[in-house]
Amino acid sequence: MSFGEIRRLYLIMKVFLTYGLDELIPQTRLTFLFRLWRRSVFWIPNLHQHEPIGARMRMAMEQLGPVWIKFGQMLSTRRDLFPPLIADQLAILQDRVAPFDGVKAKAQIEASMGAPIETWFDDFDIKPLASASIAQVHTATLKSTGKKVVIKVIRPDILPVIRADMKLIYRLARWVPRLLPDGRRLRPVEVVRDYEKTLLDELNLLREAANAIQLRRNFEDSRMLYVPEVYSDYCSETMMVMERIYGIPISDVATLERHGVNMKLLAERGVQVFFTQVFRDSFFHADMHPGNIFVSYEHPEDPQYIGIDCGIVGSLNKEDKRYLAENFIAFFNRDYRKVAELHVDSGWVPPDTNVEDFEFAIRTVCEPIFEKPLAEISFGHVLLNLFNTARRFNMEVQPQLVLLQKNAALC
Repeated sequence: MSFGEIRRLYLIMKVFLTYGLDELIPQTRLTFLFRLWRRSVFWIPNLHQHEPIGARMRMAMEQLGPVWIKFGQMLSTRRDLFPPLIADQLAILQDRVAPFDGVKAKAQIEASMGAPIETWFDDFDIKPLASASIAQVHTATLKSTGKKVVIKVIRPDILPVIRADMKLIYRLARWVPRLLPDGRRLRPVEVVRDYEKTLLDELNLLREAANAIQLRRNFEDSRMLYVPEVYSDYCSETMMVMERIYGIPISDVATLERHGVNMKLLAERGVQVFFTQVFRDSFFHADMHPGNIFVSYEHPEDPQYIGIDCGIVGSLNKEDKRYLAENFIAFFNRDYRKVAELHVDSGWVPPDTNVEDFEFAIRTVCEPIFEKPLAEISFGHVLLNLFNTARRFNMEVQPQLVLLQKNAALC
């Protein structure tokens, strides 16, 4: 390891210990060398003992920076890895990072376009509209058409930072099987590898542009979901130009109600969007958190979702779609034996799983859902309950289903 890597690893371990994350390791798994090392760094106490462990993990991720924040966001969807109290805290991690200099963004755009920015755009706002760990967004007007657009620009020099932290995350992942009882089943190195692929994919804005174009085509002329137009002639790996949209964040219920949005129809369309993407198109937006979903207020009585940020997408093969459809049918028929058997048949849980015990566990967590009227049952909540239950029966990590769970945010 280089001196820089050693220094960064020390900082990471210091943050972990400051937030008491070593408490996640069962006492029976603490080796003599680990105990000795922990005593040797006695000057790094747990300064947050009064906070729940989930909150401590979230705060540690925030302190470690953008790569770790996005890692925590990804881990929050892996309900097979953490109990709800931790996963729920990681889910509220905010990808808010101070913007980089707008002058640098302008220079990067000009380098990508090979001409001064005034050649292509009017009214370029040097102040970013939004900023996150991977990229930031500026507003402008297309000179050729007069249309309002947003320009997404990758942060300069972000790749070396990502590669350096990913090397250390891999090192830590290799220790997990030695420290946690079910560490091997969780396949931590595979989890990190999936995260690295997702992160590197997000660095290529041509990929995101292609995803957005495909999703827009799938919902062309639909009143369910609107995807802003991408101006592909202006796109490159480090820059993407798309139509500027105006809408209400899906999480801002008060504003939706104030605009008279038909909430019942909106909820119905959320379910339709989910099933259309998954079962008709086999191509779904896999990062539908509240920051990426808006509602158009032009026709509040006929509301339409707006989806942005298509950097992460997913798909299901025919077998996964069939098993998922049969699971939903069995669930709404309250046939929990069938749900359990489908999990075994699909290979989602080990073949030696006790089906009777699994059936009882599914019934215990899912039956209370039917106390609600059918219209109030959340498909996302159903998936979450099934995944959490299957986790107790050693459900193998299913990356495609994890992505699907994020898509279910509309349901």
